[in-house]
Amino acid sequence: MDKNSVIGLFLIGILIIGYSVYTQPSEQERLATQHTADSIAAIKKITEKDQATQQKNISASVKEVADSAQTDSARKEIALQEFGSFSEAAAGKEEFFTVENDLMKILISSKGALIKSVELKKYKTHDGKPVRLMSGDSSTFNLSFPAQNRSINSTDLYFSSQGIVGKGAAKVISFRLTAGAGKYIDYNYSLMDGSYLVGFHIDLVNLNDVIAPNATYLAFDWRENVIQQEKSITNERAATTIYYHFMDDEVDKINPAKSEEQSLKTKVKWVAFKQQFFTSVLIADNAFDSPVVETKKDEGQTKYVKSLSASFALPYDHKAAESYGMKFYFGPNHYQTLKKIDNLGLEKQIALGWGIFGYVNKFIVIPIFNFLNGFHLNFGLIILILTIIIRIIILPLTFGSFKSQAKIKILAPEIKEINDKFGDDAMKKQQETMALYKKAGVNPLGGCIPGLLQLPILIAMFNFFPTSIELRQESFLWAHDLSTYDSVLDLGFKIPFYGDHVSLFTLLMTISTLLFTKLNMQMTSASNPQMKWMMYIMPIMFLGVFNNYSAGLSYYYFLSNIFGLGQQYLFKYFIDEEAIHRQMQENKKKTVKKSGFQQRLEQMAKERGYQAKKK
Repeated sequence: MDKNSVIGLFLIGILIIGYSVYTQPSEQERLATQHTADSIAAIKKITEKDQATQQKNISASVKEVADSAQTDSARKEIALQEFGSFSEAAAGKEEFFTVENDLMKILISSKGALIKSVELKKYKTHDGKPVRLMSGDSSTFNLSFPAQNRSINSTDLYFSSQGIVGKGAAKVISFRLTAGAGKYIDYNYSLMDGSYLVGFHIDLVNLNDVIAPNATYLAFDWRENVIQQEKSITNERAATTIYYHFMDDEVDKINPAKSEEQSLKTKVKWVAFKQQFFTSVLIADNAFDSPVVETKKDEGQTKYVKSLSASFALPYDHKAAESYGMKFYFGPNHYQTLKKIDNLGLEKQIALGWGIFGYVNKFIVIPIFNFLNGFHLNFGLIILILTIIIRIIILPLTFGSFKSQAKIKILAPEIKEINDKFGDDAMKKQQETMALYKKAGVNPLGGCIPGLLQLPILIAMFNFFPTSIELRQESFLWAHDLSTYDSVLDLGFKIPFYGDHVSLFTLLMTISTLLFTKLNMQMTSASNPQMKWMMYIMPIMFLGVFNNYSAGLSYYYFLSNIFGLGQQYLFKYFIDEEAIHRQMQENKKKTVKKSGFQQRLEQMAKERGYQAKKK
């Protein structure tokens, strides 16, 4: 390159640089351009991502369609292997049907044709929720049987239903489980207005070639985890168990204090899952053959009171059509309501007491209580009137006991003389004391026998109040529910043998019992210090027992004590102790004819005394 070429290239470079500087964009133009470039890049990135996602979704959809075809085919094959002729019912959508009357509302699921819940419209739980028996997944019943080398369980299968038939007094709903053309199992439920009974009928049609030829029984299992309904789960657990009625025999039960399984070795008419105030009963039209019943309790469980189960064997004869007729009772443990149901003895689930105590409740307490209840009075007033009536009924016994105690009190100075005279000779003291009673015409048991005759009423009341559903959620004064304990103070901690609350009615009952005891001790002039302490300690011990019991029961005992105290003071004005004393002195002057039995007793006592002295 010569000199002129170098100068030319240099000038061209200067021109290029100058042009570049001259044409360079401003800062605003540069930022605008950068923003445009960034936006384009972002849009491109989003577009590419969307395209990838879309392609992925398309691929997934294609795969899902392919897998679905394979899954449906596989599922059908699996269902066929597992359920055989019932494979078409292995899949479906669970539907719910409601059938109700004026007393209850029943929810039934198409899966297993199960009763999912029974709501009793007239009752609430202790916290104001509807009372539901067989609620949700807490209960189930299942029909199972062998078929084509497999076991079929109705709870695994979906039934079809045409809905409720009948809009009048009777309502019927049917569910069908199909096993092929003309082969099926029907569950039929029926409900009448004004009734706690639910008809339950199982029909098997043309299943003789489906059910295993060696099957002679179908298994029907009923299970329920009893949900807490009442304030005290302890009292509710103590009352919850299984009752059953043997054909042509008595009603029996599993001990509520135990977890136990019993195989009933004979035919049974009904089996009941009995709670404190409600019960669920399965009743056979004919009989159940040797069912197995079981109760399980867990003291640490707070959601469920107990787990109850019953297993039934339904005979199967491989006929073209076979039926099993049953019915449920879902309702209150109300004595008259249960007694009216076909004379089945359902009312025997209510623990009114055994022997004479039950008869007192059935023929005295319940009729009086129902009569008073007919006037629609507050239940606190009903218990008050009931107490007065019972006190009037036993008035002759009470008066006789008081008079006998007065006689013994009058003889107390003479008995003291006998005790001082014979010192440690217990046999001689007993002989002389009995001779004194005989001469004075006093029966030493006269004060005890009337009290023993009153005992059946006291024990009958002890059984009546905790089981009386009439008292449930009925308030009086500070007690919100007379069927359970009244709490005027929640301690926040638990005292052994007492509880975590303070029941005012129980305190009043205890105080009145102590006062009544003190008055009786004064009347009898008891001198045995151990006996005195025992009489005072017993009411205090019962304080812990009654603190968790029915407030109505404590209220009744409190009223009974108050009326007893009033009667004691009233009797003093009708009993002339001086006249009684004069009469006893006159009796002493008379010749007392001893019976042969008494003479033999005295002779035996003399011989024992002689032998003791000889030793």
